[in-house]
Amino acid sequence: MKNLQKLARAYALKNALAHDGKAKAGNVISSLFNEGLKKSDIPKYSGEISKIVNEVNSLKFDEQEKEFEKLKDLVGERPHREGLSEFPGVGKKGVIMRFAPSASGPLHIGHAMTSSISYLYVKKYGGKFYVRIEDTNPENIFPKSYKMIESEANWLFENNAEIMIQSYRMEIYYKYAEKLIKKNAVYVCTCLAEDFRKYSEEKEDCPCRNISAIENMSRWKKMLDKSKKGFLQGEAVLRFKSKKGMKDPNPAMRDFPLARINTENHPLQKSKYRVWPLMNFAVTVDDIETKVTHVIRGKDHLDNAKRQEMMFEVLGKKFPWTFFLGRFKFNDMELSTTKFREEISKGKYSGWADKNLPTIASLMKQGYKPSAFWKFAEHIGLSENDKVMDRKEYFTLLDSFNR
Repeated sequence: MKNLQKLARAYALKNALAHDGKAKAGNVISSLFNEGLKKSDIPKYSGEISKIVNEVNSLKFDEQEKEFEKLKDLVGERPHREGLSEFPGVGKKGVIMRFAPSASGPLHIGHAMTSSISYLYVKKYGGKFYVRIEDTNPENIFPKSYKMIESEANWLFENNAEIMIQSYRMEIYYKYAEKLIKKNAVYVCTCLAEDFRKYSEEKEDCPCRNISAIENMSRWKKMLDKSKKGFLQGEAVLRFKSKKGMKDPNPAMRDFPLARINTENHPLQKSKYRVWPLMNFAVTVDDIETKVTHVIRGKDHLDNAKRQEMMFEVLGKKFPWTFFLGRFKFNDMELSTTKFREEISKGKYSGWADKNLPTIASLMKQGYKPSAFWKFAEHIGLSENDKVMDRKEYFTLLDSFNR
């Protein structure tokens, strides 16, 4: 490969600047696939690439910025290439990937774009694909979404996806919470929300951080307790003990919450549970339990991925290889199912299959095929670049792939 060292260094610098100064060899290798690196080349070059990544990571952030300025022209917009780029670390059994829509509404074109690329990799390598419906926030659930998501996912992924519903996995989350308590990796915080915010702003530890594992277990049981002896909603939160604690330069990493009490009635579980896992905790547990190997997600999940990786490390598990897609923004098209629900109820749209809505229900009714979304996803590929598009441009492309 020509200019391997320069290209690897340029991509390592770019990756480091996007991740608080720390590049990952896997992400650099993935970028180099788009420059001509082949899967068969990995054993030959992986040591050299890792060395370059370590050198880049040893630099100060401002040094990385200065050096990247000199090399940035090497990592411009990637040329379009046919087919999917290769994944690193694929085993004999293929890959295990997932797509995790919220139960706040049915699927739309945004879901189709991000999930189709993952599904294509499962088709490419073999393995397993999960559609994991996230419904651990009882306050923002659209009950009809369960059947709609299942039906639309079966259509989009050729009945090859295993459907999971998080609220049926509550006992598993509780088991992991107790594991983390016993490892002294979490604590039950009873501070007022405004007090905790003050501790975070002042980079001081919360008084609850240093209580014993025994006391934490007692408090955890009190969170679960439905009797008058239990904590009330808002009185206690399960928090993760971050590596750098409250002194972490990134406020999002400072002893972030994992579970909280919410007594809102749940559409499926009713009042059976009162302690609900938050997204980062539930995702971590599910990825471990289903042995997810590779994850493709949006750049807006960079901080979430770091939180999840911390939990993987504490639990002694290997974190999935992860690629962060650039943001995809529409100038003139809304993609909020919560807003769609409001507008349907007000009569602006006839229903979820209204031809003016960018929902999967609407596009199925209009005669689009699942393959159109796959081809669109393949066309975009694994790209870290943000993209801005208008409705007309999107549907012109989708129509060309639907022929």
